[in-house]
Amino acid sequence: MDSSLILKNVARYIDLTPEESDFFMSLLEPKLLERKKIYLRVGEICNYSAYVLSGALKSYTVDAQGKEHILSFATRDWWIADLYSLLSRKPAILNIEAIDNTEVLLLSRRNQQILYDRVPKFERFFRIIVENALVANQQRLIDNMSIAAEERYLNFIKKYPDIPACVPQRSIASYLGITPEFLSKIRARLAKKEKMS
Repeated sequence: MDSSLILKNVARYIDLTPEESDFFMSLLEPKLLERKKIYLRVGEICNYSAYVLSGALKSYTVDAQGKEHILSFATRDWWIADLYSLLSRKPAILNIEAIDNTEVLLLSRRNQQILYDRVPKFERFFRIIVENALVANQQRLIDNMSIAAEERYLNFIKKYPDIPACVPQRSIASYLGITPEFLSKIRARLAKKEKMS
């Protein structure tokens, strides 16, 4: 397992000694999720944070009419979990599914507590990760209420440059809160603008 990617992710916020890095790596469980594999279902307890080495995951809910509503995507070098379930120990309110064949490193809640005891600076690391997730979700809510769909799409492709190539258009539309047909019109308009420039 190549540990360099996840250690660079951690190094953005905390400095580790070689011994601390080795200990952290020893607590991670590598897992390969096949395309369309549901890693977490609504109603289960979320026991892991997943770090994406390759591929992509999505978190979503399904409404009473069977319509999927995507909350987030996680691509290479991102963390994902149902934070509500992971932190409260209550049943998950999200499904998490592999969009593509995806390699993840799993950190169990139990191992995370062990990590906090042995290397307390990881509390700071995960606090920052959770804070960043909360800020991103708040910004997304504000954007959905206040900016046009085309600008939301442009922000989306800036944030997730790899996603449009590996995700069905209906999933991107779900994330943006628009219909797939409307997304097609936006993409066609943007392609036309690009040709003219």
